[in-house]
Amino acid sequence: MNKHFPFSEKIKFPSGFETTAEQVEKHVWPLLTPERQAKIKLVSAKRCYSTAVVLESIYDRGNISAVMRTGEGLGFANFHIVETFEKFKEANRVTQGADKWVDVQKYKSTTACIEHLKSQGFQICVTALASDSVPISEVDFSKPTALVLGNEKQGVSAEMLAAADKKIIIPMPGFVQSFNISVAGALSLYHIMSDRIKRLGRNEDLSAEQTHILNMVFALNTLDSAEDILKLRSK
Repeated sequence: MNKHFPFSEKIKFPSGFETTAEQVEKHVWPLLTPERQAKIKLVSAKRCYSTAVVLESIYDRGNISAVMRTGEGLGFANFHIVETFEKFKEANRVTQGADKWVDVQKYKSTTACIEHLKSQGFQICVTALASDSVPISEVDFSKPTALVLGNEKQGVSAEMLAAADKKIIIPMPGFVQSFNISVAGALSLYHIMSDRIKRLGRNEDLSAEQTHILNMVFALNTLDSAEDILKLRSK
């Protein structure tokens, strides 16, 4: 069982209403088209939660959206956002629906994020151009790993650097020394996926039970009226 998986048999809506995967399977799942059911099962079967994506103090929400969209497309669903800015640069670019299919935890401080990641057993890998940084290819991503991407100008904070188990770089043989955050995120996550497949034979990490629960969560996210239906049927 993947301990980083955030769902259980009991599923809670933002409104506070609670249901179970069994109830969703009984009352909501049959309302989806066979094609939608097949797509949900295909996506759930490939989900990875033991790789966390951490976005620390990102100023441009468009960069957050872009990384989230890439991560979701590659099967990653475990996102952590540190919001230390009072004001963000709003962006017209959106996640193209990716935020609906991933799980996001937000923090008001880097300290809180680090404490959570450490308590969950993640090795913290920060992208940083430092004297002791190593190429991303030298890191074993079969272990639970938090990939940290930092601020557009300053990069990751000194506190996050101090907490890092690894400082990593994407080798760049050109004149420029850094990529845009969204590009760095895409390259890093593709490498992580490939590394896990090479070492483990797969990127996905959910048990059959967890995959089933995720199927039901996706069903709820697919049908806007799911909560009303479940409330009506549970009476």
